[in-house]
Amino acid sequence: MSSDRLQQFQQLLGDKADLAFIPISSDLQYLTGVPRDFPNYGHTIHPGDWLEGAWISPHHAPVLPLPRMTAEFGGLSRLEGIDIRVLGDWDLPSEMVKRILDGFDLPENPRVAISDFARAETVSHLQPLLPGATWLSATALLRPMRVIKSQADINLMIEAGRITEAAFADTLKALRHGMTELEIVEEVNYQLRKHGSLGQSFTTSLYNSGPDHPLLFGARMESWHRKLEPPVSILFDFGGIYQGWCYDFGRTVFFGEPDEEAQRVYDVMMASQAAGIAALKAGEGTTTATDAAARKVIEEAGYGEAFRHRLGHGIGMDVHEPPFLTKGDETPLEEGMCFTIEPSIMQINSYSSRVEDVVVARPGGGEKLTNGWQELIVVD
Repeated sequence: MSSDRLQQFQQLLGDKADLAFIPISSDLQYLTGVPRDFPNYGHTIHPGDWLEGAWISPHHAPVLPLPRMTAEFGGLSRLEGIDIRVLGDWDLPSEMVKRILDGFDLPENPRVAISDFARAETVSHLQPLLPGATWLSATALLRPMRVIKSQADINLMIEAGRITEAAFADTLKALRHGMTELEIVEEVNYQLRKHGSLGQSFTTSLYNSGPDHPLLFGARMESWHRKLEPPVSILFDFGGIYQGWCYDFGRTVFFGEPDEEAQRVYDVMMASQAAGIAALKAGEGTTTATDAAARKVIEEAGYGEAFRHRLGHGIGMDVHEPPFLTKGDETPLEEGMCFTIEPSIMQINSYSSRVEDVVVARPGGGEKLTNGWQELIVVD
């Protein structure tokens, strides 16, 4: 358990709320170390699973009620330093929660902070148990703590980046003309686990395009099975996980011999990233200004419409965290903020390029956490 973080959060609670409920999530892992498992596509249900999560007050140690299946089969019953209450398969979850709430000696109309990760089912069960409560966001209270990463946090991100780059290096060894997107995606996911990641931090994605290979967005069942024959640019977007911390990484690979246009697209995109990293100046810049510095390079080269997204996003125990490097987000940059810097030029019927690294805001400009493969990778 991260006692310093928990104590800091309890102090914040003391001014804002009488109690907080935080389900198993990045919020809870950040505060207490209670781990998350790799997620499912389809929802799985355990009896009473709406009560999963920790109750935290300004003056009491966290209480974590869990259904028996989660506690036993999820391995959480082995956790130390946290008060775990196990709900039997035929016990009534509302009765357990009422007993927990009674132990906090709450005022008649308590202020209850609830994490944004809580399910609607949980809220609907809690409201009758706390009919006079005023509800607020625990995630909003916690966010200022999560935005600024300590050097210890950054060291864990560096290890997540090392795993991610190691997986990419071994994926490159397996690349052959004529592979399908699905074969490459599965190679990436295997290599992530092989090198020490719990799995992929988000859905591994490829964005591939060329004159005879139109770029497809969001049509995985179609794009997965297309053979990648030269000339085609292959844009990687994936990341590993280390001790709850997420990485996000991108590089461009070219099948065949890149012509002048393919190389120019790549060079402009890399110059854009360099400009964004240089602009990530803690104490001087803003998130909007950083996006503008990188975007200007691509726009002046004539590819502005092909830069289809924001420059980047905050990252940490979640892949996407506020603030965002985008127009309209005027957040001042502070040292220890971590962002992706991920410019791209994505053309539907021509060559594309993207690059992505996690970068820490520093007084003199950004500090990249991954540095491999700065030149266009060619598989000929």
